[in-house]
Amino acid sequence: MSGEEVRIEKLGEAMVSSPLRSQTEAKGTVGDFVPDAVRVRYNVEEGGGIEEDYRFEKAGPRERIFFQPSYARAAIVTCGGLCPGLNNVIRSAYRQLCIYGVQEVLGIRYGYAGLNPANGFEPFRIDDDMVDDIHRDGGTILGSSRGEQPAPLMVDTLGKLGVNILLTIGGDGTQRGAHAIAVEARNRGLPLSVVGIPKTIDNDILYTRRTFGFNTAVDRACEVLASAHHEARSYHNGIALVRLMGRDSGFIAAVATLASQEVNFTLVPEVAFTLEGPGGFLAALERRIHRKHHALIAVAEGAGQDLMQAGGTAIRDASGNVLHGDIGRVLKDRIAAHFQERGIAISLKYIDPSYLIRSAPANSEDAWLCDQYARHAVHAAMSGRTDLVIGYWNTFIHVPMLMATAYRRKIDQESLLWSSVLSSTGQPAVMG
Repeated sequence: MSGEEVRIEKLGEAMVSSPLRSQTEAKGTVGDFVPDAVRVRYNVEEGGGIEEDYRFEKAGPRERIFFQPSYARAAIVTCGGLCPGLNNVIRSAYRQLCIYGVQEVLGIRYGYAGLNPANGFEPFRIDDDMVDDIHRDGGTILGSSRGEQPAPLMVDTLGKLGVNILLTIGGDGTQRGAHAIAVEARNRGLPLSVVGIPKTIDNDILYTRRTFGFNTAVDRACEVLASAHHEARSYHNGIALVRLMGRDSGFIAAVATLASQEVNFTLVPEVAFTLEGPGGFLAALERRIHRKHHALIAVAEGAGQDLMQAGGTAIRDASGNVLHGDIGRVLKDRIAAHFQERGIAISLKYIDPSYLIRSAPANSEDAWLCDQYARHAVHAAMSGRTDLVIGYWNTFIHVPMLMATAYRRKIDQESLLWSSVLSSTGQPAVMG
């Protein structure tokens, strides 16, 4: 098999027979264990100029594990923005740890801030009653926060708590922090397994086809787009502008456009456009209004940032992400001014459902994905693997944290996805 071997860090040799063995033997399914030698290719196709190829470890339960379950203590932390499915992941991770026989699972409060004693957020013990119904609710029972904390301080806290398994639920910033924790623990010789579960509603983690919450976000976005479409069509020269999530990657806007089939313009961070001029967005919108007398626009929050007034140093949030200008309101104002200058009466509606979508409970597809991500993370941790993120590429895989967070996955303008968006909307391939 071709492809570069992707190495996963291990705490040591796995010498403990998995307690799952007795369960599978009773069912006659010992073969459910994944042999360490099994690899999953990044590219399933060959030829055609394909150069990049990797062989990832397949995720799943191992026949031998590193930790003696009765002596293991686990902790779970959720970081960054909210995303549908966080409580599902917490619930399934807790339940799988219990199946292994882990006696205590701690919930870290308010993200990495909960690992800094100066903040005063004491961890709490998760129990069965606590997680019983949480999968029905949006948000996270652990709380969340953005921003870095000193890795040595976080490892000190984990050491005092007696934690030797840490599950980090978050996006690229969270997993970079998790990598720092794993490195610090390794440098101290501490047997701490750090395993990441990719949480980003924007679906922008490398070597992961779909992160949990994305499917729910697309579903909810389609509901909003349907209502916005009816709103626009009900008025002469009606225009509905919907701002969706997507700071640096426009997957939600693109996929929701294809699912909706009602959007006339889709604007994403990956594709530059201008507002003014005969080839710009406003001229294209005006032509659409003259022809059809209504239009529906979906814009990702990170689109058109070059159109904002720039100057000085970029302002960043606590996680280090550049704070974007509000492209939705800029477009709203420019659309209104453009048609007013031309004496064309329009009915313009602006809708931003972002935080309603973020805090929604997971749909059935995401609920399944959350469960599988969580269980595979526990399997990896119990086997003594560390400094990795569970990915989903053809199947569930182990991806080194540095590899998963090297940069954000984005829409390829030459891809079938984007060409399908152009075909569905009928918008010009180039605006400006």
